[in-house]
Amino acid sequence: MMTDAGAARLRVVLPNLTAAACGFGGAALAGFGVWAVLAGFVTGTMGWFAGWFGARALGRALARRGYAPPGRPVYRLGESPEGEFGAGGKAWALSRLVRAGHPVPDGVVLVPRAFAGDALTPDAASALALELQRFPVGQRFAVRSSAVGEDSAHASFAGAYESVLDVNAAGLEAAIGAVRASRAAARVGAYARSSGADAGELAVIVQAMVPATCAGVLFTVDPLSGDLGSMLGHVVHGLGEALVSGAETGEQFRLGRPGGDFDGPDMLVPYAAELHDRAHRIEGLFGGVPQDLEWAVADGTVWLLQARPVTTLNPWRPRTAERNDSLAGTCLWSATNLSEANPVAQTPLTISLSRYQQANGGPSMALRGREMAGYIGGRPYANLSVQITGRRSKAGKADPREVYQKLAGWWGSLPDEVPIPLIPMTAGDWTDAGVPMLGSLARMGWTRLRLPGFLRGNRVACEALVGAVAACRTPAELRRLWDDRLFAFSLRSFWAVIASGSEYPARLERELRNELGAEDASAVISNLAGWAGGLESLGPAEGLQQVRAGVLSAQEYVARFGHRGVNEAELAWARPSEDPGWLDRELARAAGVDVALSRRRQAEASGAVLIRLRQRDRGVARSVERRVRKAARQAALREAVRSEGVRATGVMRAFALRAGDLLGIGEDVFLLTIEELLAALSGDTSPFAWFDERRDTYRRYLDLPALPGVICGAFDPFAWAADPDRRTGVAGSAVPAGVVEVVGAGEAASCVVTGHPGAVGRVEGTVRVLTRFEDAGQLRPGEILVTSLTNIGWTPLFPIVAAIVTDLGAPLSHAAIVAREFGIPAVVGCGDATSRLHTGDRVLVDGAAGTVTLL
Repeated sequence: MMTDAGAARLRVVLPNLTAAACGFGGAALAGFGVWAVLAGFVTGTMGWFAGWFGARALGRALARRGYAPPGRPVYRLGESPEGEFGAGGKAWALSRLVRAGHPVPDGVVLVPRAFAGDALTPDAASALALELQRFPVGQRFAVRSSAVGEDSAHASFAGAYESVLDVNAAGLEAAIGAVRASRAAARVGAYARSSGADAGELAVIVQAMVPATCAGVLFTVDPLSGDLGSMLGHVVHGLGEALVSGAETGEQFRLGRPGGDFDGPDMLVPYAAELHDRAHRIEGLFGGVPQDLEWAVADGTVWLLQARPVTTLNPWRPRTAERNDSLAGTCLWSATNLSEANPVAQTPLTISLSRYQQANGGPSMALRGREMAGYIGGRPYANLSVQITGRRSKAGKADPREVYQKLAGWWGSLPDEVPIPLIPMTAGDWTDAGVPMLGSLARMGWTRLRLPGFLRGNRVACEALVGAVAACRTPAELRRLWDDRLFAFSLRSFWAVIASGSEYPARLERELRNELGAEDASAVISNLAGWAGGLESLGPAEGLQQVRAGVLSAQEYVARFGHRGVNEAELAWARPSEDPGWLDRELARAAGVDVALSRRRQAEASGAVLIRLRQRDRGVARSVERRVRKAARQAALREAVRSEGVRATGVMRAFALRAGDLLGIGEDVFLLTIEELLAALSGDTSPFAWFDERRDTYRRYLDLPALPGVICGAFDPFAWAADPDRRTGVAGSAVPAGVVEVVGAGEAASCVVTGHPGAVGRVEGTVRVLTRFEDAGQLRPGEILVTSLTNIGWTPLFPIVAAIVTDLGAPLSHAAIVAREFGIPAVVGCGDATSRLHTGDRVLVDGAAGTVTLL
């Protein structure tokens, strides 16, 4: 059998051999002359990658040969076919450990077809007798359950089924029957009802007993604190059954990650390093999901007896479709920027689609199974622990806070007291992650080169696919369209949006602030639209003026901007183009607003700074102009691609609505995950039974107030919302008390609200707090808009306000970019402005200082 360890060695040996051969061949073709070194390096590098991918394919092919033929009643652990789901959760995990090369006591699993009721069928009894001949005479056995739903991420069923230990061969049939019969026990049904889990069919595992000198349990992540850098375990002398059953607590020990530092009893000192190494690798084997391991030491060998997910660290509840990635271990999360396109809770379909794309060929920079973004309370959050760990790379010498500062343009500032948890990565982890990450970076570069073509052809492609969706007449036909065209299209769009991102504009603004000062830097950077010939984020406001002037037709305006709006990333959100009265309302709101005048003023201010620079130092002026043009091109590209990405999201909405019609569930389709929707199109409609629960959960999400911009550690959005003294800027179990001011209802802790400088300028005015865009009709010209965040749907409001203040935001957020272009002072990322300021308050907004003073 090809184990994972063998496959890993193959991925080391074969690439190096092919690299050497290709490098030598390249040098030989160059005649071993001047260009031989370069030729050898290039061909050797290409040979290494060819060898790596070849080794991966060969390893997978050899691994598949180790599976037994399907249809058997009895399988050896490690040989049950991948589609043999009847083997159950425990047997599946043990088989995975066997195939990975970990020491697991030899044994077999008797799948449900091996039984007639609780008794073995004659075929199963014969097969078991044949397998028992492999064991020495007098061997003692452990007989345990393995239900389909057992040892899953959602339910462990720990102690619910019978286990029979220390059984001789003659007593195996009775022991197997007892374990099998326990599926009808009252405690199994009670656990299933309380957990909402379905145990499913029951298989039975028979394994050789290990004569343990000591045994225990080990959590790969501290189950109490969620600390990824600490493994927590307990150990007892002899067998571990008393510990597992709760009869004994044993002695506690800890293992630090990734170094393996040990703190515990002396009896474990000889085995601590191996326990750490195996536990860390096993967690990686199961996609980085925290594991609850049972182990034993016998004759100097550390044996693995069980591996199952830590259910208390499970971020997903299938019945209610709740995803809370903050529960899966302590990480640092930020909603800044991501919340712009997602101002309210997303539906299960929207949430699952991006995850599905990442898992099936989309851009992924995951470390130990943890992606760069997740979901909390129905809202997307960036996992900054992953991003910072990745940027520190294998050497890991850079200070995490220094690394964070390079990301601050996207995510804003971070209080010094808030910890920055890192993903514990070993050298082996970096090796495993390296090639996939390089592959993602290479494809990102290739995608960036093709962005002009994407922009030219996307609108026509979207129209064609929407027509193809409408033409589908059966669920099966729609599923074929997804498989043949729709998913590949959505993946291309996803790649394009990610590839178009750039940190350069934010970095340039920091540089210019240091070189020119805040006022001049803001003036220069505020005319990116002028340098680039337009920015998509200004398009809706400028387009309204063009429609009123007769330069742009109403039909073309709707075609260009009718897919954009306040909740554009949500599949369930009706596009403005679907509303016949939308454009008339927008034109009425824009009456009397001169966007062109605001833009001319900004262009003049930017030009004046450059004139002064040329008079002082032409070289500096040329450098500034060259860098600003580059930033403008990148900003324009990013916004244009994002707009077309949103247009592609509209195609996915059309697909979902058509699926809802064909399946007879209407807009309840958005309560399904994408995996469930695809299964429903193929005939499996079982998740429809959960619609009531999911609808209730989604309503509760929509009723939540704006969530904190930064979360560190576990976070319960409902418990947080119920707390009258809740933190509004930074929250989570890992945030020390007192990091941010706690403001009670109706109280202001001080007369100054502090955020990030978004756009320079000082203005005094009256506050208008808007918690949702639907209340925009209350806004009066000249008021200071205070809100949680803004996005392109809010752009038509900018020309009529005196200043912008937001809870969320950073230099690259929508509010900052658009406010600069319109010459409006802005303070972004305040955290709690909407709770400390009230409609009617008189305030002074200082965009350069990043402060709002209550007058």
